Amino acid sequence: MSSPAATSSTTCDSTATSSTADEHHGPVADIGDSEAADGRTEVDAIVVGAGLAGLVAAHELSQAGKRVLVLDQENRANLGGQAFWSLGGLFLIDSPEQRRLGVHDSLDLARQDWATSAGFDRDEDHWPRQWAEAYLDFAAGEKRGYLRDLGLRLTPIVGWAERGGSGASEHGNSVPRFHLTWGTGPEVVRVFREPVERAESQGLVTLNFRHRVDELITDGGSVVGVRGQVLAPSYTARGVESNRDEVGDFEFRAAAVIVTSGGIGHNFDLMRQYWPTDRLGKFPKTMLAGVPAHVDGRMLQISEDAGASLINRDRIWAYTEGIENWNPVWPNHGIRIIPGPSSLWFDAEGNRFPAPNYPGFDTNRTMKTILATGHDYSWFVLNESIIRKEFALSGSEQNPDITSKDWRLSVERARSSDAPGPVEAFKKYGTDFVVADTTDELVAGMNERSRGPVIDHDHLVAQIVERDRQMDHSFSKDAQVQAIHNARNYLGDKIVRVQKPHKILDPTHGPLIAVRLSLLSRKTLGGLETNLDAQVIGTKGTPIPGLYAAGEATGFGGGGMHGYNALEGTFLGGCIFSGMRAGRAVAKGAGAEH
Repeated sequence: MSSPAATSSTTCDSTATSSTADEHHGPVADIGDSEAADGRTEVDAIVVGAGLAGLVAAHELSQAGKRVLVLDQENRANLGGQAFWSLGGLFLIDSPEQRRLGVHDSLDLARQDWATSAGFDRDEDHWPRQWAEAYLDFAAGEKRGYLRDLGLRLTPIVGWAERGGSGASEHGNSVPRFHLTWGTGPEVVRVFREPVERAESQGLVTLNFRHRVDELITDGGSVVGVRGQVLAPSYTARGVESNRDEVGDFEFRAAAVIVTSGGIGHNFDLMRQYWPTDRLGKFPKTMLAGVPAHVDGRMLQISEDAGASLINRDRIWAYTEGIENWNPVWPNHGIRIIPGPSSLWFDAEGNRFPAPNYPGFDTNRTMKTILATGHDYSWFVLNESIIRKEFALSGSEQNPDITSKDWRLSVERARSSDAPGPVEAFKKYGTDFVVADTTDELVAGMNERSRGPVIDHDHLVAQIVERDRQMDHSFSKDAQVQAIHNARNYLGDKIVRVQKPHKILDPTHGPLIAVRLSLLSRKTLGGLETNLDAQVIGTKGTPIPGLYAAGEATGFGGGGMHGYNALEGTFLGGCIFSGMRAGRAVAKGAGAEH
C-alpha cells in the first residue's frame, strides 16, 4: 500500500524529550513526538490510539514491513494506555497452567460458558458472535504461544473469576481461567512496546503524541485520513489529567485508518446516556472512575459521523466492589477489590444479599441487586483472617511484588500473616474501611460512612451469627458456605486465595472489618461494528473502505464479543486479538478492492 504525504501546521516540537521515570506511573514526560522535521510522513496505515490494541496493530504492521503512524492525544508516558494499569489477567483455555493444578478445561466447556454469559439475542449480534467464536479458538490455541514468543510469562496459579453460582446454564466460568501475567499490565504492554519502539528507531513506526483526532477524512465513501489538533505539551505522569490547549492542527492521509481509541469509562455523561436502566436499574448518583480522564469515547462519535455503525451501546461493564483511592492518580480515582468468596455482603441498609450475590460470582446480577435497593453502595463485612488472604486490589501499582517480578516478595506475601502492603495502606488511609474490635464499634463506623440509611446493629449482627452457626460442621445449608468449601477443593484457591472456613465473629480471627463499596466504571462492551478482518461496518451493512478498528472501541471485537457479561481475563486478550487481526488484515490489504 502507499499513501499521500501527510501535512501538518503543528507548532509542537518534533523531538521528544524524556525525563526520569516515576516509580509507579512511568515516565514523567515524553512529549511532542510529531512528524518528521520536514512535516511530511509517508505511511501505509494510521493508528488512532496508542493503547494496547494500537500497539499490537502497529507491531503486526511493522513486522510485515509496513510504515505506520500512531496518533494519541496523551504524551509518551501513557504509551500502552489502560493495559498498563491492569492486573494482567489473560483468559486461556486448557492451558498447561490449568492442567498442572488439576483443572480439566475444554474448548466445548468454554464455548458453553461464553454463550450462557454473553446471552446474544439481537440481530446486530451477528459479528459479535463471529468474534466470540474466533476469540475462543484463539484462547484455546494460538494465544499462549503468540505471547510466549514475545517474552510474556505467566504465574503458576490460575484465578477463578466470575464464578457464576446460578447454574450450569447461566453466567460464569465453570473452571478457573484467569491467568496472571508475571509482571502484570506493564509486562503485557512491554512485550509489544519494545518491538514497536525498535520499529520506530528503524523508521517503520512514527509515534505522534499530543495529536488529537477530530475528524476522519472521507472521499467517495472511503476513509482516507484524519484531521485534528495538536495539543500543548504535557509533562504529566502516566494517568494524570492533561491539558487540552490547542497549539496547531494536522492532517494525515493513508490507505487505512485503524481506530483503537478505547471506551467511555471516564465519560459519565455518555455512560448515563446509554446505561441499561431496564436491565440494571437507575444510573448511580455516585460512581468512581476506574480509568483516567482521557478515556472519553470521543472517537466513537467521530467514527459514527464518518458513517460507522455503533452497536450495543448499552452493554457497559462496571464493577460493584469499588473503593476510593486514598492516593489518586486521576480525578475520582477508584480501585476495585478482587475478593475471595468469604466476605459477607450487605446492602446499604444492612441486609445480607441473597444467593448468588457473593464476592466474585456475578457482577451484573449483583449490580442489579444493589441498585434495586435504591442506593448506590453496599458493604463487605469480614475479619483480619479473611482480608489477609482473600483481598487483592486490581491494578499493577497495587501488586508491586508481581509487577516487579520479584519471586521472593511474592512468596513472602503468600506466607505472611498480614494483609498485603497495599491492602494495609487502604485499611489505614482509605475512607471506606472500618476496623473495629467490637460489633458496636463496627456498626458505628459503618453508619459514620453511610450515604443514606442507618444500619441497625442487632439486625446486622443477627445475620452474621446465623451464618457463623453454619461453621460448626464441615457441611452447610448456606449456599455461600457451600461455595467456600467448593472453592477450597481447587488447589489454587486453597493455597493463595480462600481462607479456611471459620466464624467471622471469632475473636481469634479479628479485628472485624467493614468496607463500603461504591460502583466503579471500567469497560465498554459495545462499540464499532467490525467484521473478522476488523473492517468497520457502515450503516448500510457493508465495510467502509479504509476504516478498521480494534480494542475497546469495538467492544473488544465486532461491536461486542462479550455480549452482556464478561468472563474476565478477556479484556487484554480482546485488545491483543482484535489488534492482531486489524494489523494483519491491513498488512495484507484486506478490503482494498472496495
